[in-house]
Amino acid sequence: MKHALTERQKSWLTLVALWLFLLLMATLRPLAVPDEGRYGEVGRWMLISGDWLTPRLNGIPFFHKPPLLHWLEAASLATFGVHALSLRLVPALHVGLMLVLLYLATRTLSTEALARRAVIMLGTSLAFLVGGQYINHDMMVGTWIGVAIWCFAFAFMAGERPHAWLARLGFAACALGMLSKGLIGIALPGLVIFIWLLWTRQFRKILYLPWVSGLALFGAIALPWFVLAQQKYPQLFDYMFINQQFNRYTAATYNNPQPWWFYLLALVLLFFPWVFFALFQTRRPKALAAAAPDATPGAAAPPGMAREWLALCWIWVLAIVVFFSIPNSKLVGYVLPVMPPLAILAALGWERVMAPRARGELVFALLCGLNLVIATVLMLRVGEVTRTARSQDVAKVLACAATPADTIYVSGGYPYDLPFYAQTTRQLLVVDNWPELRKKARDGWQRELFEGADFDAQAAQALQLPEVLVTAGVVPGNWFVGKPGNNAVKNVPGWTLFYEGAGWLLYQSGGTLPAKSPEAAQHKGLPGCYQE
Repeated sequence: MKHALTERQKSWLTLVALWLFLLLMATLRPLAVPDEGRYGEVGRWMLISGDWLTPRLNGIPFFHKPPLLHWLEAASLATFGVHALSLRLVPALHVGLMLVLLYLATRTLSTEALARRAVIMLGTSLAFLVGGQYINHDMMVGTWIGVAIWCFAFAFMAGERPHAWLARLGFAACALGMLSKGLIGIALPGLVIFIWLLWTRQFRKILYLPWVSGLALFGAIALPWFVLAQQKYPQLFDYMFINQQFNRYTAATYNNPQPWWFYLLALVLLFFPWVFFALFQTRRPKALAAAAPDATPGAAAPPGMAREWLALCWIWVLAIVVFFSIPNSKLVGYVLPVMPPLAILAALGWERVMAPRARGELVFALLCGLNLVIATVLMLRVGEVTRTARSQDVAKVLACAATPADTIYVSGGYPYDLPFYAQTTRQLLVVDNWPELRKKARDGWQRELFEGADFDAQAAQALQLPEVLVTAGVVPGNWFVGKPGNNAVKNVPGWTLFYEGAGWLLYQSGGTLPAKSPEAAQHKGLPGCYQE
């Protein structure tokens, strides 16, 4: 005899279905550049080089962020193969953890129905379906910030003294947040909890945290890599924390300057349409009765939540949005940490405004379906829209035409996704007027490379001056990749156009190997030639 599913089983099946749909979305598009090409390649290089201490981009140290993302990417590539989906499993698993904790926390604080509603709202948002499969540090750190806040909040609400083990888990989550993206992994949970404790008059409880064991656990997780890397690279601390974090937060010279209201628009886009219902969560049922003449007769009162937890949700959202609105430079992914509390507030608002209506559930289902369609269309279209920025087509041709011993030169731009798709095993030689660029280059790919080169003189040999193309053009086994209009090899003897891609050109050097030579007979291409 078949048994009907329990409400709890329905919730877990919903969680699984949403996560599997996310994985489907992750298969529908190529790597985005520069971010996914950059971070995916750092993970691949860590795997093929065997150097798990130093994140490297094109073999050059890359210390913009700590290494947790790169470690997990390298492990995933080693386990599942060198594919984009292997990389996307890392943010996908983190957003899955975010979704599970949202469900468990909301179920504990309110009802099963509200928890499932919040899960569906987050799981059908672009924050989940796009941000949850995008390869960078934002979803990772957003998840660990959330884990830390939930652990500390439940620890403080456990009684007159904080629950020791929950607090220790909070310290561990802060350590993983720091390994994900640096100081904000500590600063943002601390800011939210600090304001919340003051607001709810619980600040005295902070004295009873297990500070000694908590800080010891934090240090054991977070500090070893920083200590070892600092010993090998004495300038690491200044570069990662002062230049890449403090200066980026306070200076007005970095990329993507945006107005103060940028994150309000980002929240609307990432959490449409649910974000608007968060504004109604404070409405009282009596007001609803007058405002909703089509309410279902005898409908139960909407679920609520204790004022301390409501305060936490609002402080969580507002503190982080304000924190990231202060710098001149703003990026959409920075607001991902506020999605769990925003989902709770939106679910509460829906329960008060829409759930009692006769067609409330139908409207909810239609809005969920609309979001899923929007996400699917975006994923299917993004490859065509970004084809001129990517070098995937050139990478596939190069992978089958080149040998592992060949040298690849690039100029006029950096094809972030080319090494990953071609699966090169040697550094690309990046040609430019590097002495001049050091004087005038702004925040961008050139600065990424020459600042990283300052950490490793041997790796810095990948940065070459334009004169090398003259000799390379008449030597067999060389390739050049550049943008249309790039004149680096124009009128340089030996270079001939081999393939014209959508956004990049591939040139081959002269003096190619004879067709019947032993070297040509043994040519098997690069590993990327055999990848679908």
